[in-house]
Amino acid sequence: MKRALLPRRDVFGLVSFGLTFALQISARTQDWPQFLGPHRDGSYQGTNLADLWPKEGPKRLWKRSAGQGFSGPVATRQNVFLFHRLGDKETVECLRLDTGARVWQFDYKASYRDDFGFDEGPRSTPALSDDWLYTMGADGSVHCLQASSGKLVWSTDLKSKFSTSKGFFGMACSPLVENNAVLLNIGGAHGAGVIALDRSSGKLLWKALDDEASYSSPASATLGGKRWTFFLTRSGLAVIDPATGSVADRFPWRSRTQASVHGATPIVQGDQVFISSSYETGAAMLRFDGQQLRKLWSRDDVLSSHYASCVAHKGHLYGYDGRQEQGTSLVCVEWATGKPKWRQEGLGSGTLTLCGDVLLILSETGELIRAKATPSRFTELSRAQLLSAGTRAYPALADGRFVAKGKDSLVCFDLR
Repeated sequence: MKRALLPRRDVFGLVSFGLTFALQISARTQDWPQFLGPHRDGSYQGTNLADLWPKEGPKRLWKRSAGQGFSGPVATRQNVFLFHRLGDKETVECLRLDTGARVWQFDYKASYRDDFGFDEGPRSTPALSDDWLYTMGADGSVHCLQASSGKLVWSTDLKSKFSTSKGFFGMACSPLVENNAVLLNIGGAHGAGVIALDRSSGKLLWKALDDEASYSSPASATLGGKRWTFFLTRSGLAVIDPATGSVADRFPWRSRTQASVHGATPIVQGDQVFISSSYETGAAMLRFDGQQLRKLWSRDDVLSSHYASCVAHKGHLYGYDGRQEQGTSLVCVEWATGKPKWRQEGLGSGTLTLCGDVLLILSETGELIRAKATPSRFTELSRAQLLSAGTRAYPALADGRFVAKGKDSLVCFDLR
């Protein structure tokens, strides 16, 4: 049988289409459009990072002042979006990734006051989806802005609509966009513990649970051809259909102490879900079969995440164990069993970003450390001082540019 041959122009057309599609996929995977990156797992998918840094550290492209808040930046290959508080206003800025120059600015009056005297800026990292940017302020003010212009699309006040509580440190869930829904863990009254808002109008699509809010942001995954969202509320893990709000199952997971928060985002791989929290809570590995959650293992002595989420790589978990104010250790734990592999002291607290087989560790002291993501032992590769002390926000990594917010500044370094 003879194979039909495409005309030469069609062959070139297919090749051109293939290259264009591949470039589009590559571009998307090198953006950082939401909390914990494109796949909500703290991993960078690009392959353009340098294996070695100059002796003086990676090249700084720009630095500019920034206001209060623990909200992390999000970035594309062209722009950075910064959500912070300047004076009495929560402010969103769009900046050029290559220069830091401002493209547009949007702000509104902020009412949040911190009861502990820490910081009164936003805690939630924005989410960028197509040309819309979603933000949630510390007092529950949600805004949808046109990313290209900064124009307001819609806004809503969760505090007045759902009687949300400020909790210990304000509202902190980073929005998660699933199809036409914006998903949030808010701890609202009358069955509005978690909610879904219509992404184009801000109208309520559904609400579920009577749980108080935690400081954990949700993550979604596809299991058995169906999409599920995993919310770690203050009461425990809930698996919810993001399209309808139907609750498939729940797993109680709450600290034995009253002054407690859950801060880390669940990690989902295949049909297994990892959760972790500090305050005498610990870590647990669960299996979800599409209907029920079943515990595989749990331990309170290996990986108790305070505010930073772990990253998973080749059958192992890497994260911080312990409370930030009492001292933490960076640890490696076996995914399947919870068995500890190594523990590294002296790094303080911080955040982790996985880049291939390398960990980028941004410490609270503003130091960036490169280390191997291997279970054999902790192996540091290089380090550089990027920011001052007080760095708590998650960084963004887009097209090899590392953007990080410190206590009063935003910096961009070239890691290519």
